[in-house]
Amino acid sequence: MAGACGVCATDQISRSTRPGSVVPVSLLEVLGQPDDARILMITCTGLGSMHAANTAVSDALVDGVATGAALQVPAPWARGGAVVWGAHPVGVSLTLNAEHDQVRWGPVTVAPSLLDGDGGFPRTALDLWEHADSDEVRRECRAQLERAIGWGVDVTHLDSHLTALHGRPDLFDVMLDLAVEFDLPLSLPSDQIDVGFPLRDLAAEEGVLTPDHVVRVGPGVEARDVAIAALETLAPGVTEVQVRPAADHPEHRALTPRWAAAVGDAHLVTHDWGFRAALHRAAATTMSFLELREAQRRSRSV
Repeated sequence: MAGACGVCATDQISRSTRPGSVVPVSLLEVLGQPDDARILMITCTGLGSMHAANTAVSDALVDGVATGAALQVPAPWARGGAVVWGAHPVGVSLTLNAEHDQVRWGPVTVAPSLLDGDGGFPRTALDLWEHADSDEVRRECRAQLERAIGWGVDVTHLDSHLTALHGRPDLFDVMLDLAVEFDLPLSLPSDQIDVGFPLRDLAAEEGVLTPDHVVRVGPGVEARDVAIAALETLAPGVTEVQVRPAADHPEHRALTPRWAAAVGDAHLVTHDWGFRAALHRAAATTMSFLELREAQRRSRSV
């Protein structure tokens, strides 16, 4: 799953858990919206991965069109991202991979099965799946979430860096259990990607909400073309568009040869008037995972 490219879209029906039964309802109904409403979330991933990412995410949240972000707690600039932007809608991108060769980061807990040969997280999700102990994953993910909360982040949702927690049922159970315990919605991949088990149904049965439609591209791929195409055919429901912005900086260029895609994403959500025109034509209401979280908590309390 890591590295998959293209538009990921789903037509998910969410469910709210109520005493004695699981009642199917649409996500729009949970949000109190009409069934033809078009709601858009623009989420910046990669917060904390480098200073260039923190700078671009802050610009996108303050001056651009982004509605939220996702923090990578083990990454080297996570503390800075949490301190500065903890008041904005920020979720936690549970991180079990360190994909860059030049900069390595690793677990915040003692977790031998989550290390590769040079002391950081595995570079790929496949390597993680082959070696990860689920108990160590559970301790690590909980520690990441609790650290973000301790830094003052009002966590809005959970995501999975490189979708690493979506490839093994026992690892997804960790993510789902945390979503239930902390009452947080999830950002999930498309049901067009066959992960071998019904992760959306499992989330829905627990009353955990996820966006109806997801637009994302693989690492190192600029999001502009697929994002604008999605806006031009925006379907009713809640659509999440994910981008990974970072400023053009020598450190960023040294970190990855695919730096230009993140710089393009930064321009897209901050300065691209063509993208803003597409947003205007889509006539969508914008929201963040904060509103989704509050709707979930109201729904689960019934």
